[in-house]
Amino acid sequence: MKNIKICICFPLFFLNSALYAETINVIVKDRIEVNSDMPAGVSVSLTYNDSVLIFLQQDVRFIRGVELEFTAPQTWLPYQGSLAFGLYANLNDVPVTSSAEIDGTPVLVDPVPNKIQTIYHIPLRAQHGLRGTPYLTLLRSPVPPESFPLLFRLTPIAKVWNKEIETMRFQLNVKPIFSDEGALVVNVRRPEFLPNGSYTILVDDQVIEKPYAETLIREGEHTLTLFSADYRTENRRFVIERGKTLTLSITLHDLTPLVIFEAPALARIFIDNTQVMRTNAPLAIEPGIHDIRIQLSDYTIIKTAVIEKGKVYRVAFIVDMQVSEE
Repeated sequence: MKNIKICICFPLFFLNSALYAETINVIVKDRIEVNSDMPAGVSVSLTYNDSVLIFLQQDVRFIRGVELEFTAPQTWLPYQGSLAFGLYANLNDVPVTSSAEIDGTPVLVDPVPNKIQTIYHIPLRAQHGLRGTPYLTLLRSPVPPESFPLLFRLTPIAKVWNKEIETMRFQLNVKPIFSDEGALVVNVRRPEFLPNGSYTILVDDQVIEKPYAETLIREGEHTLTLFSADYRTENRRFVIERGKTLTLSITLHDLTPLVIFEAPALARIFIDNTQVMRTNAPLAIEPGIHDIRIQLSDYTIIKTAVIEKGKVYRVAFIVDMQVSEE
């Protein structure tokens, strides 16, 4: 057949991208990008001798792999062994014309199987957590982001060619496989009068070495604790969403103890016989032993409290009534 190269394809094999490069003649049909803003992916229609370039967005923190979903028409089923697809990385050139000769490292070469849908998962990093299933094939070796763009290529391999294959349209959908992670950034503001104090931040009991930088954390609910010899301990609960960055802002306070009062508006509050001016803000108090007195009309309650550095106390005035049956 004119302009058709007839060749024989070997059975399925996976190749280490460091082994060798291959020179291939291609007809580039389209250029598509794996982008987290398009989680459903991008589809392109291909014929028996087409290729497509697959680009990867620059920020791949939350992408652990790429899915290739190849769909054949019903008319393809009688022609098993007529076509193969190949995937190539580390291209020496990115073609700008429809026809080109380029060098690339084979990542995958496989005959198009005798079924309608074929799915491959391509991991981007060593610790990817992806698994193969009876319905999809997982590449054994990761293809790092720096190896992109990839070239996906359809090519004839039949010894005897059938012209009906030339009219077939195949679909390739390429989409990102997201990790189950998000990112956390912690902005810590120290008080002006104590700007150089030290602290340690733990998330789920794991020390975060650089809280001001993005830290990848599994999606879900987590606990943050800030410990310090110079500032008050801070605790936060937060939720990480998949593929998103959460910024937590924490304002540090010195170790002066605080007391929060809960009492009726007409009640008078005394600490060590000195009346406290009522405000909505917690009251700063010196560490030590203090007598706290609350008066409401003729009713008075006095308690002695040991106030420790770096803690927050809540003092609640409670008037109780009990009703019982004789």
